Amino acid sequence: MSSDGATRSLSVADVLGNRRVAAALTLGFASGLPFALSQGTLQGWLAELGLNIKTIGWFTLVGLPYNLKFLWAPLLDRYVPPFLGRRRGWIVVLQALVALVIATLGLQAPSDAIYVVAALSLLLAFLSASQDVVIDAYRTDSLRPEERGIGSTAVQIGWRIAFYVSGALAMVLSGVIGWRATYLTMAVIMGATTVLTWAAPEPENRVTAPRSLQDAVVEPIREFFGRPGVYALLLLIVLYKLGDAAALSLSTAFLIKGVGFTAAQVGAVAKTTSITATIVGTVLGGLAFARLGLYRSLLLFGVLQAATNLLYSLLAIKGHDLAYMVLAVGIDNLAGAMAATIFGAFVMALCDARFSAFQFALLSALSALSRTFVGPISAVVVAQVGWPWFFVMTFLTGGPGLVLLWRMRPRIEALDLAR
Repeated sequence: MSSDGATRSLSVADVLGNRRVAAALTLGFASGLPFALSQGTLQGWLAELGLNIKTIGWFTLVGLPYNLKFLWAPLLDRYVPPFLGRRRGWIVVLQALVALVIATLGLQAPSDAIYVVAALSLLLAFLSASQDVVIDAYRTDSLRPEERGIGSTAVQIGWRIAFYVSGALAMVLSGVIGWRATYLTMAVIMGATTVLTWAAPEPENRVTAPRSLQDAVVEPIREFFGRPGVYALLLLIVLYKLGDAAALSLSTAFLIKGVGFTAAQVGAVAKTTSITATIVGTVLGGLAFARLGLYRSLLLFGVLQAATNLLYSLLAIKGHDLAYMVLAVGIDNLAGAMAATIFGAFVMALCDARFSAFQFALLSALSALSRTFVGPISAVVVAQVGWPWFFVMTFLTGGPGLVLLWRMRPRIEALDLAR
């Protein structure tokens, strides 16, 4: 930052050829690739095999490590691999292990080894979540203050491209070369990310690892929980995206089993629409944040992300309508991306710079809590009331978070003033 506290803006020349920003882009890609392979893409595989919706709903629990990654984040902070430094060393090891598990998962036959598939999916999520912890720490350590904005954008773009590759592309490939070859292809791509990590620059400011696990755990927790109104903030983090998480938890299964689209159609059309709308929404969310501020952006996009769930209810009633599916998926992901961009800024605003790695892992894991546990509950609700009413209920589920946000307006606006 400059002496007056304002962050220096970057010119195009500053960005082009910037190795730190390039590393943020490639690491964002490495972070995003494994996610769909244990979530939406795996749902598509299981749905095509004819597994019932309750079984698929239980599979959403394999995402639990993304919620619990803060538990072992201090270990990744405390201990340093003997090569490539404190951050890159861990990232390369984890990327290699992720590639190995993806390949092993692809060699399974879910119909005959459903528990093995579940165990491998859980392991994949654990390794992927661990990689995320170190990647977040690396970009926190390596990006200069004036690069953090463009670096965060690069991470999001990289993540979305990877999500498209392991989601849309994988769905399309599955119809051409089969699920086994698709997962093996994804494993090769994941393995290639280790080369990019090896070439990434070391952080300019070397930070000494904590001297003990107590230093890595106790002090960040003591600082955060010593703040006034901390429990209301934590509750808001859980509730803000609850309705959206419920609607998306079974979205792939809904499009295949509920409406009748094929996995190839979902991959080629729905996923392509999703990634395009998400990238546009990310940019629009950032622009809106600059004009509206944190509180008004959170409120506006929170309302929009809840309301767009009703589009899926109408799709369930209309049935197999490709044009309307594109409309519903596009508008929903546009609103969801805008809300996610602002919500990410909110989480970052809550982090103390001294403890950003551990606190970021803790708060981001908490924000994903609803996404993980809502899957089995959603499956039961769908079985009881059907898809149209389920999506109406997800719209109503967004209400408590918005009410809490409205009641916490002064506190949120105070965070905005501290930017």
